[in-house]
Amino acid sequence: MSEQTLLQDEDFLLDDNLFGDETFAQEEVVKAKPVKDISFFHQLPVQVTLELASAEMSLGELSRMGEGDVVALDRMVGEPLDIRVNGALLGRGEVVEVNGRYGVRLLEVEAISLTGAND
Repeated sequence: MSEQTLLQDEDFLLDDNLFGDETFAQEEVVKAKPVKDISFFHQLPVQVTLELASAEMSLGELSRMGEGDVVALDRMVGEPLDIRVNGALLGRGEVVEVNGRYGVRLLEVEAISLTGAND
């Protein structure tokens, strides 16, 4: 064989105290990752929806409904509505009028990141 290093069985052994109570005194220092330019993502279109409220019912109840029937929803009048971006919760807001059209005023904004995980 040429100058290749052969791995021995000892190279694959786990630390005997893998699940011990010791704290890791020799933790590696985590280097800060360089900030990446994400301006490209600012151009991507997203779907913004305002979720008024919801109700859960059986298919049988739904099939018996007709014109004029009322479905009670799970939110109170005046309660902030959910603002969703591509289905993910962005925050909460209230409906406003903007030049004769509906709009939404942001009241609360959730902590968001591009990875999809809440911070």
